[in-house]
Amino acid sequence: MTEQNKTRRQKLEQFLVQNPNDAFSRYGIALECLREGDIPAAETHFKSLLEANPDYVPGYQMYAQTLAEHNRAGEAKALLSRGIAAANRQGNQHARSEMEGLLTQLE
Repeated sequence: MTEQNKTRRQKLEQFLVQNPNDAFSRYGIALECLREGDIPAAETHFKSLLEANPDYVPGYQMYAQTLAEHNRAGEAKALLSRGIAAANRQGNQHARSEMEGLLTQLE
């Protein structure tokens, strides 16, 4: 397959092979998996992302939203708590506020 014919997900996966701890690429792949409806793969990438980059705030937010949308509120709440702590460490008040809003909706 030529480079031009590769999907965005394939291009990100190729880049990730060369840079396995690149948070932005891992997050991008997770989002592409969501877009494609591949929830198990998205979840795998979100877990890897947050394990390697525990302060990558957008990962918590999107992963928690995904869990909430798939009737996994308990897991989403636990993840949001971790995400809010990460947002506090990063000084990201906007993300913290959004995650607190989602947490409130889930309770």
